[in-house]
Amino acid sequence: MYRGGYLNNPKPTYPPLSIEMEETGTVRLRVQVSAQGLPLAVELEQTSGFPRLDRAALTAVRGWKFTPAKRGDEAIPYTFIVPVQFSLKNLRKP
Repeated sequence: MYRGGYLNNPKPTYPPLSIEMEETGTVRLRVQVSAQGLPLAVELEQTSGFPRLDRAALTAVRGWKFTPAKRGDEAIPYTFIVPVQFSLKNLRKP
């Protein structure tokens, strides 16, 4: 079985207050993906420790598109665990 994956989706918007407060961390989301590659359900698997970051990750991933999992040549629904990392190192300061 091919487990699928996620495509080149836009990164979540880093909440400005989280930047100001230097909140960082990784949010792990459980994403149920349809055979068409669309997220059917997105739930928090593991918090970053910061609700703003968790909400930003949930909002972004709900709009993502995925490569569906396959059994042979048939696309099938599958549940992925998707890590979303928030790091201040990757941001440019104005």
